[in-house]
Amino acid sequence: MGVLGAMARHLDTTIIGPGVMLLYPLYASMRAIESPSTLDDQQWLTYWILYSFLTLFELSSYKILSWFPIWPYLKLVFCMWLVLPMFNGAAYIYENYARQYTKKIGSYGGSNYPEEYKKVLQMMTLDARKAVERYIDRYGTDAFEKVIRAAEKEAKKH
Repeated sequence: MGVLGAMARHLDTTIIGPGVMLLYPLYASMRAIESPSTLDDQQWLTYWILYSFLTLFELSSYKILSWFPIWPYLKLVFCMWLVLPMFNGAAYIYENYARQYTKKIGSYGGSNYPEEYKKVLQMMTLDARKAVERYIDRYGTDAFEKVIRAAEKEAKKH
């Protein structure tokens, strides 16, 4: 039972840990690159940023963390929350905490768009925003204004 007991004790942090914290996120990130949606990109880019911060924290405070035998388990549970699709913790952190800072850093929409377009683009999802930006780039702002007027006219009918 000694070998099996040792394997069972280390299975969680030495085998499951890298699988949850590295292998699955690498696989999911590669799939996200190939998918047309930007929502999974948001999840996995945020995950890698958070994982990097966690690793930097761990490296800078390893002497203190060595006194807490529960640390590897806390890290594993936190990373599972970030990674597992049923939780999507990384996307949650981005939507509820990081997004407010990224809005302040850079404006959405190109700098060549009028201010009222930028405000509308900020309220859209990433996919919708990219589609609108492509439409404006391809057909111009006049065509986009025609679409907006037609939509407003249709909305007034109902």
